Amino acid sequence: MTESFIYGGREAATPIAIVSKSSFTRYKNKLTKVQVKWLEQNEFSAKAGNLCSIPAMDGSIEKFICGVSNIADPFAIADLPTRLPEGVYTLEGSGVKANLETLAIGWGLGAYQFNRYKEAPRKPARLKLPNSANHPRIQEMVASTLRVRDLINTPAEDMMPQHLSAVVAEIAQTHAGQFQEIVGEELLTANYPCIHTVGRASIHPPRLIELTWGNKKHPTVTLVGKGISFDSGGLDIKPAAGMRSMKKDMGGAAQAIGLAQMIMALELPVRLRLLVAAAENAISSNSFRPGDVIQTRSGITVEVDNTDAEGRLVLCDALTEACEEKPDLLIDFATLTGAARVAVGTEISAFFCNDRELARQIFDAGEAVYDPTWELPLHKCYRSYLKSNVADMQNAASTPFGGATTAALYLQSFVDDNISWAHFDIMAWNNRSRVGRPIGGEAMGVRAVFEVLEKRYLH
Repeated sequence: MTESFIYGGREAATPIAIVSKSSFTRYKNKLTKVQVKWLEQNEFSAKAGNLCSIPAMDGSIEKFICGVSNIADPFAIADLPTRLPEGVYTLEGSGVKANLETLAIGWGLGAYQFNRYKEAPRKPARLKLPNSANHPRIQEMVASTLRVRDLINTPAEDMMPQHLSAVVAEIAQTHAGQFQEIVGEELLTANYPCIHTVGRASIHPPRLIELTWGNKKHPTVTLVGKGISFDSGGLDIKPAAGMRSMKKDMGGAAQAIGLAQMIMALELPVRLRLLVAAAENAISSNSFRPGDVIQTRSGITVEVDNTDAEGRLVLCDALTEACEEKPDLLIDFATLTGAARVAVGTEISAFFCNDRELARQIFDAGEAVYDPTWELPLHKCYRSYLKSNVADMQNAASTPFGGATTAALYLQSFVDDNISWAHFDIMAWNNRSRVGRPIGGEAMGVRAVFEVLEKRYLH
């Protein structure tokens, strides 16, 4: 990741002039008549995505000029690391200095290539940043986001509960955090029956992974992630097409881990707690069954209506545990329902919230950092769809409608009313390739929530 940037130094770099249609007119005054003619012959109009080299007298490239529509958009130039020839570059132009951090983060995200299993086709171009740039923030914002992508893109065979555990342990060690986990049959002894139930059919033992960090005197921020390493659907087995992408069902855990790394690396003044409920929803002779009743950690009994609604089961135990500490803020991430994708599409982070001010902050932050979010309703009347005849509630609704809301209402049953809580129901995956966002695992809501945390606890 850090190979995307060079910090200061005297290494030669080719300038890239960033222009919009409005600033291009002024910028042409700095060019020679020959250079202006060159741009005209190459039909450069400064529209978004336009890129043109300007040759020097000796035939080498003197600089590039790149058109953008919005210089405040981190993805405005995120395609340049792979469009430009390998080499080192600097940015110049009107508005660049004020937006350098944002553009640099986009550059780092655009340089991403998942190359664990095959060689990358080429090395991305590198961006030389001035000494005045906030190097640590740029580096850590990029590194944490790329961590999320790597975790999701890794196939399930290499990203089972124990692998997630190893990642959290490594992050804890790097940032002087405390790590612990409860594994396998210990989950029953410690009263996390839902996590155990979902994961007991797998040869990879389920676990509750925990990381804590920071000053105990600071406000506690607790992050909870759904870490289903692979979701077969259980006995209510998914069709092949539905199972094909289920390596990403630990995408919620990936978001929470990436956000935790961001918080620690940039030293926000909070007491951080990360809880990852990790399991594989496999099929075996001891799989949990439709109709089974589970006694959750909270004491609420839950009838299993559908074994493919397993994410909310592992989350409910983790949320109960999280609330026992009475955190100042509780946020969970999960690839929970297809209904959320139907509601907002795959590229917007749907979220639910029991705190009006927090909900507004999340939406505003998402708009500010180009990490879009949209709040869906916790419509209480739909709680009746979770009614069970033999238990306190069931894990899936009796109707196919409002699936994201009924799932969120299920989770809310395990969250104390006086705790400020947000639940993200996300895709965690790019179905199409966009500038700076290739097909594959994606961080969704992470930069938005970090923006909220910075404003709440740092300023």
